[in-house]
Amino acid sequence: MDESTAWAERAAAFFAEQYGIPPIAGRILGWLMVCDPPAQSATAIAEAIGASRASLTSNTNLLTASRLVRKQRVPGDRTTYFRIDDDAWPRVVRERIATLASFVDIADDGLALFEPGDERAARVQAARDTFAWLAEALEGPR
Repeated sequence: MDESTAWAERAAAFFAEQYGIPPIAGRILGWLMVCDPPAQSATAIAEAIGASRASLTSNTNLLTASRLVRKQRVPGDRTTYFRIDDDAWPRVVRERIATLASFVDIADDGLALFEPGDERAARVQAARDTFAWLAEALEGPR
């Protein structure tokens, strides 16, 4: 296994552990970050990461649906190529930040269930404060 493939495996393990991305999808993402050229055919990806075409198809569908990977066609070539979408990572981070902020609304609804001083309210408040702080810190200045 060469260094690029080994790195793609490390990235895949990270994506699987941290974000629940299926291992093959993680390997595809890792590979597409380090491969040259940046757009790869399904056959080239399957060879590089040692995956079957069937698993590659379902996992590239997952990645294209999530807009991390996009399909690319070359004029005069019937092959479909895959590459990391140009704004994939900033968009993923923005979407994660938005989910943090949306939990604040859920926590507010949870706080309404309890009287002030209720131990359960304190637990919900702690989560709310943490999510609100994190969302604000990551959002940065506007």
